[in-house]
Amino acid sequence: MRLSRTVLAVTGTLLSALAVAVEYPLPPEGEDIIGQEQVITAVHEDTFADLGDKYSLGYLEMVAANPGVDAWLPKEGTQITLPTRYVLPSGPREGVVINLAEYRLYYFPKGKNVVHTWAVGIGREGWGSPVSSTTIVSKTANPGWSPPKSILKEHLENGDPLPAYVPPGPNNPLGTRKMNLGIGSGSYLIHGTSKKFGIGMRVSHGCFRMMNHDVERFFAMVPVGTKVRIVNEPYKFGLSGGKVYLEAHAPIDDNGQPSIVDRHAAVINTLIKRDDLVGQVSLDWDAVRGVVGDERGMPVVIAEPGQQIGQNDTAPLETF
Repeated sequence: MRLSRTVLAVTGTLLSALAVAVEYPLPPEGEDIIGQEQVITAVHEDTFADLGDKYSLGYLEMVAANPGVDAWLPKEGTQITLPTRYVLPSGPREGVVINLAEYRLYYFPKGKNVVHTWAVGIGREGWGSPVSSTTIVSKTANPGWSPPKSILKEHLENGDPLPAYVPPGPNNPLGTRKMNLGIGSGSYLIHGTSKKFGIGMRVSHGCFRMMNHDVERFFAMVPVGTKVRIVNEPYKFGLSGGKVYLEAHAPIDDNGQPSIVDRHAAVINTLIKRDDLVGQVSLDWDAVRGVVGDERGMPVVIAEPGQQIGQNDTAPLETF
């Protein structure tokens, strides 16, 4: 089922102002949605990688938001959706939250009623980024890189040997900034990159990769000791203006793509955790099926205000 969605189409100076905005005011208490989708008109040289760099969006989220559009050669004049509206991750709005399934980092600075968000690259299959709670234990500007033995071995076996040490500079895979996390003996990092392609994809050996201009801004504002919560939430329910939204992303699973039944079981399990929704609103389960099937990574309305129901309105798996 294809639902209509509110789209903000902006041009010129207004678009430029919105495009670079990765800081959003937190929504009122009890609400979960930030930002607004935008639509731009492609010009000849546009690619999704370039647009992602410009608007702090990941490659795969651009692909998901624009089905049928050539990611490397959109036709000039093509309307391209920028998925810049988000349901905030569940749990406390504090510190850093990285949602693996979303390829996105959220930062809630202490004492400020705002949230910052950027796209990140995460661990590829076989080198998955961990689901964990930790902290930022150190920060380094213009880092050098000493590849661990496992990565040296992998590159050597692939006929692409690495040096034992890569000095700071434009060819350093850690980019211009790195932050060590307190897991894996400090081997997991949030860092920049020497490559434009790969943000918003599974490309790393478990670390979290950001564009250099994004990581530099993040680095400047986040203190050592900040809490970091890494989650894997492909389905996020959110409230805004009395409406219930669902945002669905392709699940990340190193054991293969989960079945339809598994996906919808995950949706229901996510819903059950929302005490403010269960037994309070009647969901449009046709809409839920459509959102989960599309996996476009943008919030879609699945319940309108005033649809009050009883406690037992939970869709059995066979309805999917």
